[in-house]
Amino acid sequence: MEDAVKSVVDVSRYLFERKLVSGKAGNVSIRFQNEETNLIAITPTMISLKDVKEDDIVLVDLDGNILTKGKPSSEVNLHLSIYKEKKHVNGIVHTHSPYATGFSFSNKKIMRLEGFGKIKKPYLDEIPYITPGSEKLAKIAVMALDDDVLVLKNHGILATGPNLKEACSLAEFVEDIAKTQYISHFLNQSDSFLIGF
Repeated sequence: MEDAVKSVVDVSRYLFERKLVSGKAGNVSIRFQNEETNLIAITPTMISLKDVKEDDIVLVDLDGNILTKGKPSSEVNLHLSIYKEKKHVNGIVHTHSPYATGFSFSNKKIMRLEGFGKIKKPYLDEIPYITPGSEKLAKIAVMALDDDVLVLKNHGILATGPNLKEACSLAEFVEDIAKTQYISHFLNQSDSFLIGF
C-alpha cells in the first residue's frame, strides 16, 4: 500500500514539474491489491498536484467507499468506472496539458504517432464535452475508451496504462505529439515567413 501511495505522489509532482497540469487541475490514481481486495489510491480534491503529500492520498474501494480521511478527486467516479470495466488498467492520469488541451478546445484532432505502442487508428479517440465529475462523463468515457488514451473535448486528456508509470509516460507523449502537430501545422502555413531562414 505504501508503494502505491508513494507512486501517486511521485507521478503527481512529476506531472506538475513537466507542466502537464497547473493550479489544482488534474488527478492521478493507481489500482493495487490489498490482501484479497482491489483498492485505488487517488489524489484528493482541491490540492495542487505539486503540493500533494502521502497523507493526502485517499484510498477508495471499487464500490466507491472512502477508506481513509480526506476527499478524493471529483473525478473519482471516472477512475472507478474505468478500473471496473478495463481489467488491464492499473494506472490513470488526467491532465490539462496546454497543447493537448488546446486541441480539445479546437476542431482539430490529435494524430496518433509512432512512439507509444501500435497505431490502430489515425487519431486519438475523443468524446464531446460533458460536465467534469459527473456520472455521465464516467459512463460515456468508459464506453469510448477503446484504446489507452481519450481526449475529453473542452476539458483535457485521460491516459491509462497497465501501471501508473506507463499512464504517465503516455500523457507526456500525447502532449509532445500535440505540440509537434501544432508546430508542423504552423510551419506548413507559414512558407513566406520562412523564406531565407
